[in-house]
Amino acid sequence: MSDPAAETARLLARNAVEALPDGALERQLREGRPLRVKLGIDPTAPDIHLGHTVVLRKLREFQDMGHTVVLIIGDYTARVGDPSGRSVIRPLLSGEEIDANAETFQRQAFSVLDPVRTEVRRNSEWLEMAMEELFHLARTSTVAQILERDDFAARQRAREPISILELLYPLLQGYDSVKVRSDVELGGTDQKFNLLLARDVQQAYGLPPQSILTMPILPGLDGVQRMSKSAGNYVGVTEPAEEVFGKLMSVPDSAMPSYHDLLLDEPLEPTLPPQEAKRALAEALTARLHGEDAARDARERFDRIHVRHEAPEEIEELTLSSDDGRVHLPAALREAFGISSSEGRRLLDQGGVKLDGATLDRGDLDVPADRLDGAVLQAGKRRFRRIRIP
Repeated sequence: MSDPAAETARLLARNAVEALPDGALERQLREGRPLRVKLGIDPTAPDIHLGHTVVLRKLREFQDMGHTVVLIIGDYTARVGDPSGRSVIRPLLSGEEIDANAETFQRQAFSVLDPVRTEVRRNSEWLEMAMEELFHLARTSTVAQILERDDFAARQRAREPISILELLYPLLQGYDSVKVRSDVELGGTDQKFNLLLARDVQQAYGLPPQSILTMPILPGLDGVQRMSKSAGNYVGVTEPAEEVFGKLMSVPDSAMPSYHDLLLDEPLEPTLPPQEAKRALAEALTARLHGEDAARDARERFDRIHVRHEAPEEIEELTLSSDDGRVHLPAALREAFGISSSEGRRLLDQGGVKLDGATLDRGDLDVPADRLDGAVLQAGKRRFRRIRIP
């Protein structure tokens, strides 16, 4: 005879690294009520990438089974800086940057989550607390307990500084669980300590402790580091379809099993040639973000540029002014593609800048205007502009 609670718990824990404590989620499901499933996000960057969608898609599975997601925008904890996985103190953002990032992140999260079953909260609602309440929270744990964290222990051994604010961070995250009365909390494997500590904080405030699911961390396009915007190895969910497709075609073979398991919910077919597998992955994920038609167009554009080595059929035009009949190429790259002058010079050094298919180098910093007029300027493998000089 089937056991609905056990089967649901098994499905929800699929792809999770750990579901702790053992059997806790199943026991909660047996209560027969909608669970409050928490995810806390510090808006330290504005855009969501595919790495974020691993946990967001798991949250959507909870929603599809009738549960409520509580999305906490850590506009207050972002001022502290989460030390998880950090070997140095994280630089802080201004309040204006945090607010702008929070708005963008929330809007993009709803491309995965069901807004109707999502409760959005900002932890500034309760973390602007009286000193007496902060003292109460601080009594729920010890310095020795918090310093057990792997990242803190490593920094201690290396004699790297650890700020008092960073020591408070896990307690503040745990207090979030108290205020929203979370039943379940999700996070990456690097969040395990914080998620478990939140159980202690909840119990100290007289609440039943949450269960936790830790999710795998998606490797970036380099196949080594975790996907992140700061590392430049990410695929943003709002990037153009051709950019998504092209980036995914660069995923190293070693990372393909992780991408299949975590993003497509299916194992990589071992008999499929690597390039075919990569094309199928790129098309499936591009279609998920932009639709089937856009994915097909992106595939055709990729083949035209990278397989047949032709320029795209449609190229956006850019009008540039010339100075004494010459155009400073790094400035043109900045205006055409939004890259810094230093990045433009680096691309030139690496042979990553072309004009009508001909590779340019450092000797081409200032290009005659008549040579640029009407020509196709290319930066990297996927960015093109047709230049016009009035």
